Formats: sequence, structure tokens, C-alpha cells
Amino acid sequence: MELDHADPAADTRFFGHPRGLATLFFTEMWERFSYYGMRALLILFMTDKVVHGGLGFPDTKAGAVYGLYVSMVYLMCLGGGWIADRVTGQRRAVLIGGILISAGEFCLVAPPEATFYLGLVLLMMGTGMLKGNVSTMVGQLYKQGDPRRDSGFSLFYMGINLGALISPLACGWVGQRISWRLGFGLAGLGMILGLIQYVLGGKYLAAASLHPATTGDPAKDRAQKRNTAWGGLVLLGVFAVFAALGARGVVTITPELIFNGEGILLLAVSILVFAWLIFGKGWSPEERKRSMAVLVLFVASVTFWAAFEQAGSTLNLFADRSTNCAIFGFSFPSSWFQTVQPVLVVIFAPVFAWLWLALGKRDPSSPAKFSLGLLCNGAGFVLLVPAAWMVAGGGKAGPLWLTGTYFLQTLGELCLSPVGLSATSKLAPARAAGFMMGIWFLSTAIGNWLAGKAATLYSTMPVPTLFGYNAAFSLGAAVLMVLMIKPTVRLMSGVK
Repeated sequence: MELDHADPAADTRFFGHPRGLATLFFTEMWERFSYYGMRALLILFMTDKVVHGGLGFPDTKAGAVYGLYVSMVYLMCLGGGWIADRVTGQRRAVLIGGILISAGEFCLVAPPEATFYLGLVLLMMGTGMLKGNVSTMVGQLYKQGDPRRDSGFSLFYMGINLGALISPLACGWVGQRISWRLGFGLAGLGMILGLIQYVLGGKYLAAASLHPATTGDPAKDRAQKRNTAWGGLVLLGVFAVFAALGARGVVTITPELIFNGEGILLLAVSILVFAWLIFGKGWSPEERKRSMAVLVLFVASVTFWAAFEQAGSTLNLFADRSTNCAIFGFSFPSSWFQTVQPVLVVIFAPVFAWLWLALGKRDPSSPAKFSLGLLCNGAGFVLLVPAAWMVAGGGKAGPLWLTGTYFLQTLGELCLSPVGLSATSKLAPARAAGFMMGIWFLSTAIGNWLAGKAATLYSTMPVPTLFGYNAAFSLGAAVLMVLMIKPTVRLMSGVK
């Protein structure tokens, strides 16, 4: 690809930001169109009756499959960042990821249940290659110390939510009113559009995204590529062996078993990753301290996403089964509630982007913003508890209850998510930028796993109790995060 050599510090062609931000903005917009369009339908499709075109799964199985998928999507970002850092570079990794996502969506269009699972696997792999690396490339557009970075990530985050806004309206209507399968196909078409504009706009991206990180020693670089390739082959081999054993009936493999095993895997990977970053050889004292700061933000992020990501699981089921889906006589698909948060983000993301710049030296630190995010998230579930009590004996809640919850959670999201992306890109060692962004998405993976676990309890625990636990969990984490603000700022070693 031909490169545009404009100095990023002087490039203001996209609303005061580098032109490459526009390419990444629309790439992520269409990828999120694909992801959220599919996610809005997923648990409803799995629990719908077979005669209506669904899979007829019970809530426990559907919750396990949902949690497995949405958590693995983000866990794969760790491997995607590792591969980009060592083998492909971020730019090629994003292209490969987009192709896999498109293939996965179209697999969901085919009727066989085996093809459904194949599609989920391709979507996991593709999103893992694309998601974290796109965010890393946003950070590469700005020099260290550029005050536009947080604002740029907020604009980028608006692109994410623009795709998330459009997709439930389009895919949700097609999926719930025409055909589940056609809804998934429409999500795949969106990713193809994103790939086309990504290739055409590639010349505006930072040159650093073209190549993997280098140690400065060509022999070590070749060894890293070789070891990464072998590691990938071994991992694929392990999956193939388990699949073959399951197909032959040698071992009993169920979605619930895999889902529970993944929870143990996520915990083990988190411990190993941070043990390596904090205690491993080759890191400077400053890098170790910053990794400890990332660990604090990581735990807060897990807590936030565990509640927030129930929008696609327990809150999606609450919308479908216990909420009146009509306004002024107009009936709409329950999946349309998935547009509330992105609409609010598109409205408020520019406000928050302006606010962080306008505050100047009074701009709250990243840990302070995280505590605000957790507080808003908990308040959203507090609001929903009385609504759940009102419908416990039958009837339906008004649509404003869920809308109010999503409003509070969106305020929390804007305090935490774009700030977390920006903080991770600034705290990461240059030679492990993609991997560190994968660690950020690992926190999202664990949060999504917990959101799926909550969905498996939807039919076995009183819904008011389930929502009350979520409220207490988030509010307690907010208090702890407030206590950790000053220690975490010290660990960040001057990074703002």
C-alpha cells in the first residue's frame, strides 16, 4: 500500500485528528455492525423454538454458548495482538480478521447446527485478529504526549457505537420479523463493506502498523516468528484432537462443560500474563510499575463488563419476555433495545471528548474515571430492581425502565471504555503494544464470561435478586476503586 507521509502531529484532516483515524473509524464501525447485529439475535435465536426457526436451546445451554462466544471473542484478542506483534504487523492482522469474520457470519446462514458452531469459531478467531489491533493502530496515529489522544479514542469509540446503533435496527428487524438466518447474512455483508473501505484507506495509516515489532536482532526476530507459528499449530492441534474425540464419543463434550472450563482458562491466563509482566525478566522497573497499574485497571474493567455486557444476555431476555415492546401503538422487535446504548454513545461521545480536553489540568485521572464508570453501572441495575419486582408475578415493564438503565450504563461506559483503551496504549511497552491491548480485551473477555454465567441463572434465580446482586457488585467495586486512585496514579509513573 502507498503510504501518506503527512506528519501525524500536524495532520488535522479528520475533525482535527489524523486522516487515518477516519479509516479506522469506519473499519471498526462496520466490524461492530457485524458483531452487534449478530449479538442482538444470538441468545434469542438459540432459545427460540425449532418450529419458529430457532435452535430450541434451554436457557442454561443458550447462556453457556452465549458466554463462551462473547468471552472467547475478546480472549482471542490476546493471541491476535501476539501474532501481529511478532508475525504479521497490525495492518495485515486486521485484514485477515475481517475476512474470517465475514466467513463466520455467512456460516450462520446455513441450517446445520454444526455449521452454526463453525461460524462461531470463525467469528471468534476473526474478531481476535481485528479488534485489539485496530485499537493499537489508533494509538500509533499520535505521538507520545499528543493531547488529542484521549479525544481521538472517544471519536473512535463513537464509530464503534455508530455501527452498534445501526445493526440491531437492521439485523434485528430482518432476524426477528423475516428470518434469523438472513439477519446473520446482513451482519456479514456489513463486514465486507468495512473491508473494502479499509483496503482503500490503508495509505493513511501509520507506517508502524505494516510490520511486526522488532528486537533489533534479525535472528531473534526470525526465532520469534517461528516459535509463534509453532505455538499456533500446537494449539490448533489440541483443538482438533478434542473435536475428534468428541465426534467419536470417546469423551462427552457439551457447551456447558466447555464454558465452565473456559472460566478456569481465563483465570489462569490472567495470572500468568500479569506474573510475566510484573516479575518476568527483561522489563525495566518503570515498565513493571506501569504493568501493576494496568492490573488495577484490568480488575476494575472485569467488574464493569460483567454487569454491562448483560445487555446481550439477561437484559436481552428481560426485554424479550418481560418488557412492553411498543411505543405509541408501534410494536418493535425486542432486539431494538440494543440500539439505546449506541444512540446515547453517539450523542454523548463528542461531549465527553470535548469535556476531557476542556478540563485541561483538572481532567480526572484514568482511575478516577474508572470509579465513575463503576458507579454509573451499579446505579443502572439499582434502577432495574423495582421493575423486575413489578413483573415477577406476571405482566410487562414499561420500556422506560430498560432505557433508564441503559442511559446510566452508557455514562459509565464513556467514563471507562475509551479511557481504558487510551490508558493501555500509553502504559504499554512499545515492543508489546499489540499484546498489551490484547490484555485490555482479556478483561472484557472475563466480563463477558460472567455476563454469560448470569444468563444461565436467569430461569433458576429470581430476576430481582439477580439484578440486585449485580448492583451491589458494581457499587462495591466503585468504592474500592476510589480508594485505589492515588496508589494507581503513582504506579502509572507520569502517564496521564
